[in-house]
Amino acid sequence: MRLRHRVLALPAVLVVTALNLGATVSAANAPMASPAECVDHSAVSGRSAHGHAKDIHELTEAQVAAYEKSSSARAAAKGLTKGSGGALVTGSSAAAFTSTVVPTYVHVITNGTAGNVSSTRIAQQMTVLNNAYAGSGLSFNLVATDYTNNASWYTVGYGTTAERQMKTALHRGTKDDLNIYIANIGGGLLGWATFPSGNDLAMDGVVVLNASLPGGTAAPYNLGDTATHEVGHWTGLYHTFQGGCGGSGDQVADTAAEKSPAYGCPANRDTCRRDAGLDPVHNFMDYSDDACMFEFTNGQRTRMQNQWVLYRAGA
Repeated sequence: MRLRHRVLALPAVLVVTALNLGATVSAANAPMASPAECVDHSAVSGRSAHGHAKDIHELTEAQVAAYEKSSSARAAAKGLTKGSGGALVTGSSAAAFTSTVVPTYVHVITNGTAGNVSSTRIAQQMTVLNNAYAGSGLSFNLVATDYTNNASWYTVGYGTTAERQMKTALHRGTKDDLNIYIANIGGGLLGWATFPSGNDLAMDGVVVLNASLPGGTAAPYNLGDTATHEVGHWTGLYHTFQGGCGGSGDQVADTAAEKSPAYGCPANRDTCRRDAGLDPVHNFMDYSDDACMFEFTNGQRTRMQNQWVLYRAGA
């Protein structure tokens, strides 16, 4: 979720985080997430690099606690425990996660005259994604790309009938396959994604604004890192600013606490002075400009591996 608005759905818990820049959206008319998704708002047009943002929904501490409790219960049921460094291990202390190549299906939606994203830009997006996840043990292999001319789906909004129709018709594979939907999405959004725990297979995947792909027009979000950020949610990561300064944070020990989303690239920003470390504005799970983002931490990599084992591997 970054100037971007992203929504999370967690098991039996409704989680929504919405961010809108340039336009104020009330909680009453904000889109709501299904129980396993994360949505990210962007006011792509007319927003400044440091535009005012309004969080419509953010995960409560209770919702995060419920998700983490569910994950712990799932690990116990699988006979998994956390070893050194926090990685899940089996009863024989063998690593539960093994390096995985994720089959990836890209679905491009057009309206007949606009939106026909080239294969070159899609290949560039896949390169951005793989570069960002290098060292995580996850890599992404483009299996197929399809193009669909549908004016209603072209401007698809989060949580709409059009979204369900689109995904039901186009989704490929199971929960260990990544489906990326590319369209001129509505609502001022840059993208949204499902969390690993969701049980609605047809809705699983990532949706991104076509102009956010490398070479697109959604500057400063046009280098492809909206997809990087959304896939982060798809692999189980929270925002770096989850919980602010006083909460339990993003459940990753090596990301510094952050009071609120960062915009632009405020390199020396420090919003939680009681905690060690400057704000993680270079992290892919913040809301910084694409050019500012370049890292996941080791703890985030461990978390996405653990979440993969718990919810996506072989599912």
